[in-house]
Amino acid sequence: MAYYVTTPIYYVNAEPHLGHAYTTIAADVLARHMRQRGEDVFFLTGTDEHGEPVAQAAERLGTTPRELADRNSVRFRALAERLGATNDFFIRTSDPEHEAMVADVVQRIHDSGHIYAGTYEGWYCPRCADFKTEAELLEGDRCAIHKIALEKEKEDNWFFRLSAFQEPLERLYAENAQWVVPETRYNEALSFIKGGLTDVSMSRSSMSWGVPVPWDTRQVIYVWIDALLNYYTALSYAREGEDLTERFWPATVHLIAKDILKFHAVIWPALLMAAELPVPGRVCIHGYLLMDDEKMSKSLGNVIDPFAIIDLYGNDALRFYLLREVAFGSDGSVSTEGFEKRYTTELANEYGNLASRTLAMIFKYRDGVVPAGEPPAALRAEFEGLATRVSERFDLTDLSGALDLAWVLVRRLNQYVSEEAPWKLAKDESAAERLDSVLYALAEGLRVLSLVLHPILPDATVRLLDALGHEDRSLDSAEFGAHAGGGRIGELGQLFPRIEAPADAAATG
Repeated sequence: MAYYVTTPIYYVNAEPHLGHAYTTIAADVLARHMRQRGEDVFFLTGTDEHGEPVAQAAERLGTTPRELADRNSVRFRALAERLGATNDFFIRTSDPEHEAMVADVVQRIHDSGHIYAGTYEGWYCPRCADFKTEAELLEGDRCAIHKIALEKEKEDNWFFRLSAFQEPLERLYAENAQWVVPETRYNEALSFIKGGLTDVSMSRSSMSWGVPVPWDTRQVIYVWIDALLNYYTALSYAREGEDLTERFWPATVHLIAKDILKFHAVIWPALLMAAELPVPGRVCIHGYLLMDDEKMSKSLGNVIDPFAIIDLYGNDALRFYLLREVAFGSDGSVSTEGFEKRYTTELANEYGNLASRTLAMIFKYRDGVVPAGEPPAALRAEFEGLATRVSERFDLTDLSGALDLAWVLVRRLNQYVSEEAPWKLAKDESAAERLDSVLYALAEGLRVLSLVLHPILPDATVRLLDALGHEDRSLDSAEFGAHAGGGRIGELGQLFPRIEAPADAAATG
């Protein structure tokens, strides 16, 4: 089965921060998990390089939009690489192939009668690159996201007949209650639609940094129309000499943050309908990472530097923390203190120490060979169907829920060690068979857990699986008891060594 997952494309008007890392990690976890299941996966990320935010940022820095895009796009690509992201393509909206496809799709929508000339007059946020309604403003005519005062603008533009898709959009939502998740965001988007849709500008006459309107080159295509189409256009040129559109479109799931809900859950499906293209399977909205009760934002100066965290603690630790600390889909606070606590108590102590102790006992008591044994039925029952249950969570894009299911059993194995006390059994010759059973159960439990945790902790789980002598990384093999004893284990070392973090190591602003 084809599985196509995307992140939003990230604005290049500033350097990447932890909020960008969050969505990329989530998409990578889904892509890795689906590959474990043997699915045909395509994972897309990239950068959004046109529009007013980029042009204004370039002007402030005394450079051109193209030079700024080239510089910061490299940084976003570097972030994906540092995160261990396995994306199949990195799109830039300044790619000539993308621009050509955008012009083609917009021309199709125009030729179908869904675009007309008009005049826009109203509130506009240059940082959001978004036209705001009165209901979306804070007191003082301020943007609710960037807190800046807005001015009314008036432009002669080309308009997209969004209002014509009121009933088709309502029908889409009625027929698929999982099209937008979580439910709160589904209700929010549907409420916006039922409140009555008005036509939207699809071009800008005051901008030159963008894709020219095919039939009116004095204007450029509105940056959001340009950006949304990346999910479709990328498939046409991501692989040299091959068009992947038929193979992977429509996308299985788009991952986005809640501030761009309107664009992805309302305007995007309407554009696709206007172009007579299938709509995606699901739009999954995650919440904000908060510091001091504010959305993390470079413009607000309240960010945690993901590169600094990776340098100090490693990539796995960052991936784990973000999905463990904040329930995926909800807002949640993050902090360097919270990160250090999770790292020490859960990664180092509960998982890392469990692995080290288990392998050390197998070396000490059984000469480095995993003994054959029959674990207790109760423990086997707790592991029963774990891979299926985890897969069900991932299918619902409940990444934190999938992690929680696995971590319950990480703690259960630690409890099992305390209950059975293998170091005591080793002193009793009559308990040799029971010791074999305990050591086998621990090794087997770690093997199964490492397989289901592999998408989240790719580096640590590979090291542990290698040490256990298990080469198969597929989810089919994540069945407790499926791997017999008798294998020789290798050296592991510390999966998550204790680290003394320097003050303010990961904070910036």
